[in-house]
Amino acid sequence: MVAFIEFIGVVTAFLLPRKKKTTAGDFGTIIEAGKADQFSLNSVTAFIRGKFYLCRLEDGGFLAVSRKCTHLGCTVPWSDKEKKFVCPCHSSAFDIKGEVISPPAPRALDVYHLYIENNILKVDTGKRTKRSSFNIDQVVYVKKAS
Repeated sequence: MVAFIEFIGVVTAFLLPRKKKTTAGDFGTIIEAGKADQFSLNSVTAFIRGKFYLCRLEDGGFLAVSRKCTHLGCTVPWSDKEKKFVCPCHSSAFDIKGEVISPPAPRALDVYHLYIENNILKVDTGKRTKRSSFNIDQVVYVKKAS
């Protein structure tokens, strides 16, 4: 009888959904990337736990770009030497804005919702946007003091 009760307990534990504990920095949370002025122009900074790159464009704007290739989902590293993202799986390449510069990737890298609060860059990894191409409206800028 005890064995039967233990068996039912194990089966129930297996079938019931588990609550996932979310800690700061986990995927699906808001990650504070840092102060806007600490990122150089034309730079790419990897945020491994958030699964994104923070890209500071030449004009000073910011993008939070997904690390997943839009072809088959491989992790796409940034090549500082070549100044592009190059997928190790099938050689798709993307520029600093996530635009496809070499297929087979069918579209630009996804972006995450990014905003600036008190000069701190914040990325919401729960809000990923699929996009076909780059649009200037996707870029976030630091508001200049009046």
